[in-house]
Order: sequence, then structure tokens, then C-alpha cells
Amino acid sequence: MTEPEKFKLSDILYGLVVPVIVAIVILLFPTVIKSALDSAFPPANMVTGEAGSDLAFLTIIFTHGFSMMVCFAVPLILGLIWNKWAGGAAGFITGTLYYIAFAGYNTWWSLLTFGELGAETALQYTHNLYADPSFIGNYIIGGILVGYIAGALNNKSFSFKRMIGAGLTAAITVGMLQFILNITVATGAWMAQADLFQAFYLVMLPMVILGIIAPIVAKVFTWYGIMPGGHY
Repeated sequence: MTEPEKFKLSDILYGLVVPVIVAIVILLFPTVIKSALDSAFPPANMVTGEAGSDLAFLTIIFTHGFSMMVCFAVPLILGLIWNKWAGGAAGFITGTLYYIAFAGYNTWWSLLTFGELGAETALQYTHNLYADPSFIGNYIIGGILVGYIAGALNNKSFSFKRMIGAGLTAAITVGMLQFILNITVATGAWMAQADLFQAFYLVMLPMVILGIIAPIVAKVFTWYGIMPGGHY
């Protein structure tokens, strides 16, 4: 057996410090950044009917949009640097976890928000988001598709042009699927989907950004030889 490499200070940097910094940055979005944006751009009040700020959509993009990008980035990158099956499988895992977490968050939010109207009225407005086809399609099916399409179109290529083409195509395709589901079968379509333009860019802007950033990350991985098994 070969001896493991000797411990280096860089191991602490890349094995401990960098992951902790990344985790802190991710946690800042739903905590500090969301609170700051809610204060600057108050969201609409579903109970009183207050419209809220015209810029409240920024909170959605920087919180929900960012978390969705993180969820889909894993299968997209794996699809690009490994293969379509790895991307699709990773998308199923991350998409399922995100679907469960986000549906639970929104169901509880609905109960807390509409509970002020009384138990009977609250039940009328509180949807079972676990059964919402848009949640299932947007995150589980979307996660599978974004990884599979990126992997299939890139087909293990090291060309950055092909990577970014495959990444953008996969991201935009899934973004369009999300948009269609949101405006047709979403249980929570009353939230923000009445405005078709807003509904469109709320999902498309994060997905287009993801379609550009993920191939860049994948290309950097190839520079450093960070390649999963099965890539040739």
C-alpha cells in the first residue's frame, strides 16, 4: 500500500477553512440577506391585501433563486464533467431533497400566515404543497433533466464552448418547464404568477446565470484534474 501524502497546511485551508466560508456565505442568503431585503422591499401581505414594494421580487431572486441555483448546480456540473447518468442521478437526489424542504417551508409559512384568519379560513388558503405538481416537476424532474441534458449534450467534452452551450441549453430548458408549470398547474399560482413577465424572469434569470456559472466551475475542475470516475 502506498503511504498517504504528508499533512500540509493547505489541507486545512481547502479541507476546513474554504468549506466553512462557503457554508457561511450560503447561510447568509436566507438569514441576513433576506431580512435586509424584506426591510428594504417589504413583501405583499396576503392577509391585509397590502401590495408591498414593487421591488419585492429581488428577495425571491436572491433567496429562493439562489437556493435553486445551488440545488441544480450539483447535477449540472456532474453532468458536464462526468456523464448524463451521473448528472441525472444527482439531480434526482438534490431535487428530491429540495422539493421536500421547500414544500415543507411553504406549507408551514401558509399555516402561520393565514392562521390569523381563523382555523377554518386558514385551511381554505393553506395548500398541500407536497402534492403540488409544479413542486414535483420543478425540482425533482427539473433536477434530473438539468443534469441529464447537460451531460448528454456535452458528452464528456473538455471544450468550454460546448460546456457552456450544454449548460445554458439544459438550464433554459428546465427554466421554461418551471415557468409553464408555475402558470398552469401550480397550487400556489395565486402568489406571484398572475404577472406572466414576473413569473418568467423569476425562474429564468437564476437559471440563465446558473447555465453560465456551472460550466465555468466545471472547466476549472478540469484544469485541476478534479474528474469523477468514468470520464475519459
